[in-house]
Amino acid sequence: MVGSASLALWSQSVARTRAGSQATHKDGAKLFAASCAGCHGLDGRGGERAPNIAQTHEVQRLSDAQLTRVVAEGIPGTGMPAFHSLQTSEIKSIVAYLRILQGEDKTPRLSGDPERGRQLFVKVGCADCHMVAGSGGFLASDLSSYGRMHSGDEMRNAITAPNQGPEARTVTVRTRDGHNYSGRIRNEDNFSLQLQSADGTFYFLSKSDVGEIEYSPRSLMPSDYNTRLSSKDVDDIISYLIKAASSSRSDESNSRLED
Repeated sequence: MVGSASLALWSQSVARTRAGSQATHKDGAKLFAASCAGCHGLDGRGGERAPNIAQTHEVQRLSDAQLTRVVAEGIPGTGMPAFHSLQTSEIKSIVAYLRILQGEDKTPRLSGDPERGRQLFVKVGCADCHMVAGSGGFLASDLSSYGRMHSGDEMRNAITAPNQGPEARTVTVRTRDGHNYSGRIRNEDNFSLQLQSADGTFYFLSKSDVGEIEYSPRSLMPSDYNTRLSSKDVDDIISYLIKAASSSRSDESNSRLED
């Protein structure tokens, strides 16, 4: 009888936790729509007045504690105001909902071998351009939290069919005095652009000195992974990225505890 009673209490506790989580997400959606969507859009992907906070890697990497501070205190010198009228619990609901918009509910579970995936990530050249947990290249995007923000199909397509998606592409910049620079545009405004070459060198160019910008039709990603890698190889690499993202989240949680 004691065991049955304990099981019943445990089941009730789980039910309350799930109901509370659903309520938090629902509250977060309402608060996001009322306080944030006017600038960032209902999907968090930005608008005319504010940037994309659902897909931008720099925002995705912020810990929950850091996002909570941004909402509560704003960002001086920008259009991001401080929401002093919101309670801490309400801000946390907004942050929780933002995580959903960022795709955390997409995190897949695969039977691949993460350790073998890590070895393949280095062996086939992924680490030459991509960084994971502070190790690797820097020309392409940091993938430390990538496995937390994308579905298994999205990651598989990015590996096996990179030219079909909005992946990073190289450009060739020709200046009016005859110099050519190739690489990836890191920052650009109406007057200048910042380009990073394959060897990591940054070039700061004035638009007035630029004669032509030619965009490559192909992704920076190699296009032959679909033939070089087996289905199991891809599963292993994806599993490695998922595990790395999970470790990244654990590090962020420890950081929040220290805060």
